[in-house]
Amino acid sequence: MTQEKRKLIDIDRIIREKAGDKAQYVPEFLLKWLRNLMHQEELNAFMDECGDIEGVEWLQRCVKFLDLHVTIKGEENLPPDLPSTRLTFVSNHPLGGGDGVTLGAIIGSHYHGNIRYLLNDILTNLPPLKVLGIPINKTGGQSRSLPQMVDAGFQSDHQLLLFPAGLCSRMKKGVIADLPWKKTFITKSIETHRDIVPIHFSDRNSNRFYRIANICDALHLKVNIAMLFLVDEMMKNRHKHVEVRIGKPIPWQTFDKSQSPYEWAQYVRDLVYKL
Repeated sequence: MTQEKRKLIDIDRIIREKAGDKAQYVPEFLLKWLRNLMHQEELNAFMDECGDIEGVEWLQRCVKFLDLHVTIKGEENLPPDLPSTRLTFVSNHPLGGGDGVTLGAIIGSHYHGNIRYLLNDILTNLPPLKVLGIPINKTGGQSRSLPQMVDAGFQSDHQLLLFPAGLCSRMKKGVIADLPWKKTFITKSIETHRDIVPIHFSDRNSNRFYRIANICDALHLKVNIAMLFLVDEMMKNRHKHVEVRIGKPIPWQTFDKSQSPYEWAQYVRDLVYKL
């Protein structure tokens, strides 16, 4: 694999692809700011160092690179890795980066690499993550095959890792928490007889991120500007101590007709925050 293929971030190329002929009018100071915000040089050096490593091994390397000191509580609640074991792991999403790689490394190690994420298509296109991702962004031609891809993921024998909020946590009235969870993990887990394992990940992003995210939400912007800052947030969260709490599996039969799938999704969300 060549260095070009391993390259994680290339702001100039992205601008050319997105802006076309108008890319020539993007000022150099803005390009430089974006390169710095995305930590382009540092992350590309890390990718080059990783070489052809991919999947769960790459996630483990990411945790080391971020120097996250992880404490796991409730690891005994992880069901054994048996041929019949098919689970849906759901977690809050406080960071938007470090939480994803850490949980993937933990669960992937326990289940010998047999995991899949539901990821936005940008992350799925990263070469080391491609083998672990099911793209879920409704963009371009991908939107037509989205239900089929999600169904295939749940029908597979892989252990699935989801962040049902879709977006990373927001700060509302001084409280940092996920937005309401989407119901897909409930409906699909019932259909495919998957027990659900709740997980809570401790940590937070900076106040700057929450201010930007709340402004974007208030303005109902179609483009999630806050996502631009997630790489910088991930780098700022290096060297931290984080705690992962794993709850007991919830049998899929729990989610009966007494509540709607949406209500059950919020029930599981509440359980996560009580871990």
